[in-house]
Amino acid sequence: MTADATTEDTRWDGAADTAPESPVSDDGAPVADPEANRRQVLYWRLLARLFDPEEQAALESASLAVVDDLGLPAALLDPQASVDSVVQRHPELAAEFDGLMLPDEDADRDRQAEVRRAALVSKVLLNVYAPASGSVTAGQLARWQSDAGWLERALGCRPGDLRGGRPGAGAGAGQGVSPTGSGGGGRTPDPINLIPSIGPELGAIEGDLVKRMRLREVLADPALAARLTPSMSLIEQLLRDKNNLSGVALKNAKDLIRRFVDEVAEVLRTQVEKTSVGALDRSVPPKRVFRNLDLDRTIWKNLTNWSPEEERLYVDRLYYRHTARKTTPQRLIVVVDQSGSMVDSMVNCTILASIFAGLPKVDVHLIAYDTQALDLTAWVHDPFETLLRTNLGGGTDGTVAMALAQPKIAEPRNTVVVWISDFYEWHNEPLYESMAAIHRSGAKFIPVGSVTSAGRGSVNPWFRDRFKDLGTPVLSGHIRKLVHELKSFLT
Repeated sequence: MTADATTEDTRWDGAADTAPESPVSDDGAPVADPEANRRQVLYWRLLARLFDPEEQAALESASLAVVDDLGLPAALLDPQASVDSVVQRHPELAAEFDGLMLPDEDADRDRQAEVRRAALVSKVLLNVYAPASGSVTAGQLARWQSDAGWLERALGCRPGDLRGGRPGAGAGAGQGVSPTGSGGGGRTPDPINLIPSIGPELGAIEGDLVKRMRLREVLADPALAARLTPSMSLIEQLLRDKNNLSGVALKNAKDLIRRFVDEVAEVLRTQVEKTSVGALDRSVPPKRVFRNLDLDRTIWKNLTNWSPEEERLYVDRLYYRHTARKTTPQRLIVVVDQSGSMVDSMVNCTILASIFAGLPKVDVHLIAYDTQALDLTAWVHDPFETLLRTNLGGGTDGTVAMALAQPKIAEPRNTVVVWISDFYEWHNEPLYESMAAIHRSGAKFIPVGSVTSAGRGSVNPWFRDRFKDLGTPVLSGHIRKLVHELKSFLT
């Protein structure tokens, strides 16, 4: 059996039954089929990766050339990139993943379409059937669950149907797919017949990942949990896994989150308080208390009372600093992307919003979103409670957050909208138009690409260019930059 025949017999994309026969010359000799060879390269790479995670240079370079020639993103070949992240940056691929592994006679007649299909199928299968080894983080588990959902969608089911034992609820059944397949050869296993065995396999993989999450064991032991040092990566795991914790483990997780929040809040509060809010109001007499005493001015004004003989300065009058400030009520609306790529920003901005909410006459509103939006304003003064109500991960649809933010802009001239995201969105045009409308209304709009302690971040170039043209360039980098921008507006 040739390598090509092996590939044809074991393909999972449902295309073999109706694939056109390999071309032959006039004398009956087989002619090389470049499309079949390209598809074969992708599947050999898939098999090599499944059985050995080490990179095979020849297969990797050949596969990269195939993917590039198809106009597909190179991220399809990156084992560390989730299907979610690929689709988020290339939303046009979402429709191709849906029902990808169901028989499709029209697609099978197109040899190049078969190669494209092979590239997408390989991505889904590799991400699901080659999970992380060793101990597993909550983020890795969440990524695998998302990728498994895309596999279920590729098989015509809803995400969670196969792992939940409900194959009958899949889209394949509703589309009239025959259990015997679409062709007469019967060489390729039909996805609908494979569903009963795929479901338990996915459940077994998921269960193994959960067992390897050692963090839960540590949290269940108060002595071990007390040794943990709060960090951003640890907080991310705790926030992702909080719904699966209970009892002692949940209590210890909350203690760690609160410790981290308090530590970061102390640092940010110092940065915020370096510059006072509002201009000095000299029409209000200064309070005559010791902390307001202006020693330098007092000495200067009383130098005429210096006695050289006694070497004493007699003070006729004490001078005090003005501390009252002119303040105008300002509304600060913070909209933060809570998808998996923005965890660091979510934590920092939640804490920062609570600090600004404690300033006089600053009305702070906080909205978090992924594909759904949540108004967290009621808890903005308590970042710990706010973080516990977030749901990290998922896609990104800023239009749902905009629907909550726009009604809050009552007085544009006294409103600043801070939008924190990497701006890899499902609906680019309508979201950008809404943001531009906020800017034109007179409100200050600050797009922020990252609010991290390390100052790193990635921003969708499409949005970056348009914000620059609008006159509101994306602010990225260290959180001190955002603090400075907000203080400039509120003074």
